[in-house]
Amino acid sequence: MTAAAPAPCAPRPPPRPTATPATPATPAIPATPALVVRALVAGYTSGVDILRGASLEVGRGEIVTVLGPNGAGKSTLIKAIAGLVPVRSGEVLLFGQSLLGAAAHRMVGRGLAYVPQTDNVFARLSVRENLELGACARRDRDGIEADLARMYALFPRLHERRRQAAGTLSGGERQMVALARALMARPTMLMLDEPSAGLSPKLVGVVFAKVREVRELGVTLLIVEQNARAALAISDRGYVLAEGREQVSGDAAALLANPEVGALYLGAKRGLM
Repeated sequence: MTAAAPAPCAPRPPPRPTATPATPATPAIPATPALVVRALVAGYTSGVDILRGASLEVGRGEIVTVLGPNGAGKSTLIKAIAGLVPVRSGEVLLFGQSLLGAAAHRMVGRGLAYVPQTDNVFARLSVRENLELGACARRDRDGIEADLARMYALFPRLHERRRQAAGTLSGGERQMVALARALMARPTMLMLDEPSAGLSPKLVGVVFAKVREVRELGVTLLIVEQNARAALAISDRGYVLAEGREQVSGDAAALLANPEVGALYLGAKRGLM
């Protein structure tokens, strides 16, 4: 008896594709704020605290304004951040790094520049010499020349006056010199103390328009200002200080309409609009 031929093997089905486990999405890491101030207590003399727990935060690329009545501690706040007023307690972080204990003259090397309210130009020096002093810690001569050209493009009036003594300029022009000199250090964070002080309404508008242009250079700004309407008009957010600490904070437009802000400034229950 002859054995039957074996049936041909059926082809094996292709293997099923193995499902690749989904990779869990990596949560977005929030960017470190440019500046963080927490519970700051500071003052000029022992036992007398001007700041009594002030806190604020400035995000990268923001313009933030600090407002408040006279004596609220606004100027003391940014002087304390800049290392010019003794800090008794609290925390100051610039891009995540503590500034406490750092000498004031080292702040530029950390990326922080500060323009004071008064005596903010070298009166006997020319406009160009003032700007060059802003770059005194730099050694890149070509870069300094390029930044001088950039400042003259940003502030055309300064190019016209570059050989003139800074002390002979108008108030608005001196503010532009002070602002341009600070920018010559290539800061990442710039603090301005009362940039509109003593200026006519027309020049206030000019100076604040230039401040807004500075932000476009990639600089984050913290402004202390008495002229609430003008400052909030160019700001992203604001804080209102009273009695050495923040009392109100929020978006700039909301602060303008906030009756609590009006009460702090005007003693009336209406906004600043």
